[in-house]
Amino acid sequence: MIVSDNIYGQHDIEGVLEELMLSKPVQRLKGVHQGGASYLVNEKWNVTRFDHSVGVMLLIKKLGGSLEEQIAGLLHDVSHTAFSHVIDFVLDCEEEDYHEKIFNQVIMKSEIPSILKRYGYQYETIIESEWKLLEQPAPELCADRVDYTLRDMYHYGNIRLESVRDFLGHIIIVDGRMCLNDLEAAVWFVKTYYGEVIDFFMDPLNIYGYDALAKTLKWALDKNLISLDDLLGEDEEVMRLLKSIEDDDLQNLLKRIHCNVLVQEAQWNYDIHLKNKVRLIDPSVIHGTQLVQASSLSENVKNMNIEAYKNASRGVYLKIISNDTLYGR
Repeated sequence: MIVSDNIYGQHDIEGVLEELMLSKPVQRLKGVHQGGASYLVNEKWNVTRFDHSVGVMLLIKKLGGSLEEQIAGLLHDVSHTAFSHVIDFVLDCEEEDYHEKIFNQVIMKSEIPSILKRYGYQYETIIESEWKLLEQPAPELCADRVDYTLRDMYHYGNIRLESVRDFLGHIIIVDGRMCLNDLEAAVWFVKTYYGEVIDFFMDPLNIYGYDALAKTLKWALDKNLISLDDLLGEDEEVMRLLKSIEDDDLQNLLKRIHCNVLVQEAQWNYDIHLKNKVRLIDPSVIHGTQLVQASSLSENVKNMNIEAYKNASRGVYLKIISNDTLYGR
């Protein structure tokens, strides 16, 4: 199988990776949007979990990661429910980790363990091992964090492909994890990352979409109109299900989610206040013979981190300027 990715180029994928890519759990991710409710309020915000999962796998491959770690990268998001992190706002999961809580359950009910077994891999070994390229605690770099940042920001026109490839050329591997050999590359990524988790994640329209959809799903779940298992489908499957339910309150909530909403930030007399998980980045950079945090070398990085923390901690206060219906509090 030839996989063509707009960031990492073409790659020949075969064997266990090819079979896993074609499995139902991974293919389902083509219908799960990375930005959750984002595509419902802006059709251009349409990167999928499949794009990201394949990207993480390819980045790990590019960095020399083992086949086992590439497998882990491909599978790391298969348990995301429809609309990705929206469920975390529905269920009040402050760490935005509901998909991690149900990961084993989703995997074990699928064909993934049998696929791995046919190729001589134990499911437990792949899933439970500590993969240093795939995941690192914030504020360090890891394949998951790097790919969703580069992918979204490139797809939405915020960065150029030349800049992406220049940055990738400055990644080095030390003790199995991602670091940088250039401070300017670190500064560029920190700025790009905050373009993602502050400017994009906390975009007023994005916040509106999350809030409106979370309220809609919570209503449907509380009234037993849908179940959590229903959310293990694709985004549009769940939307069709919601629209088919004869419940006036639910239908009125759904009508508020569309691409013609106008909102603006307003600290006073606001309609919505929403906070995302605080996400900070401070890559390790080679300095002489040691690895040090970029913020200890760059005042710019230090200041960006301070400002990002303030913005994330404060959250976004929104006033709805225009919508088809009055927004119910």
